[in-house]
Amino acid sequence: MNMDFAVKLPIPMEVKKQYPLTDELAKVVESRNAEITDVFTGKSDKFVLVIGPCSADNDESVLDYIHRLRVIQDKVSDKILIIPRIYTNKPRTTGDGYKGMLHQPDPNEEPDMLKGIVAIRHLHMQALKDTGFTCADEMLYPENHRYLNDILGYVAVGARSVENQQHRLTASGLKIPVGMKNPTSGDISVMMNSITAAQHSHTFIYRGWEARSHGNPTAHAILRGYVNKHGQSMPNYHYEDLLHLHEAYAATD
Repeated sequence: MNMDFAVKLPIPMEVKKQYPLTDELAKVVESRNAEITDVFTGKSDKFVLVIGPCSADNDESVLDYIHRLRVIQDKVSDKILIIPRIYTNKPRTTGDGYKGMLHQPDPNEEPDMLKGIVAIRHLHMQALKDTGFTCADEMLYPENHRYLNDILGYVAVGARSVENQQHRLTASGLKIPVGMKNPTSGDISVMMNSITAAQHSHTFIYRGWEARSHGNPTAHAILRGYVNKHGQSMPNYHYEDLLHLHEAYAATD
């Protein structure tokens, strides 16, 4: 093969044993994630607000904005549930450039994915401990999700990944809401197919196991804009776009 194998990475169970959640924090995760799920299932009439920068590249700035969001959350808790974005995996259109904290916990040093796994777990745990927020991360690598699955409150599948089968099948086995973005082309049928796949059960290979998922009823759409045939960035969240998406949802019932 035309690649070098640098380091054998520990499996998620080993990392979790080395950097475990306390029983108290595990209860916070369970309670908060149940509250988030209730919004997506219609049991709660609150709104979910997933907010934050596209890429988390250092602890200090991430924790600073999360603490600021905690202040806002306390003011609007009767109407809105805030889910901060801590996106530690950065997809690249051409494959070049900074790929996120998972790859480079220090953006000024060479990639080190073992340190990256520890760094992203530490960051999400610190956010949870400081603020009580279970946060969002992008599932760039489905096989890596279990390094964080006991901490997260929300997962996004990106525009470049939404048609990938492993992303869809892994999403079908998660217990938290998964947002499927429309692809960069803007074709919502691709996104809708991904949502349908994620909502159903499947048997597939996951981390060397034959796994069977139970389906994720909280898989849903994210309208993230698109690029038209002329290379222009176009929005797709106006009223008529939402109406069209609603009709597409209704057609899948």
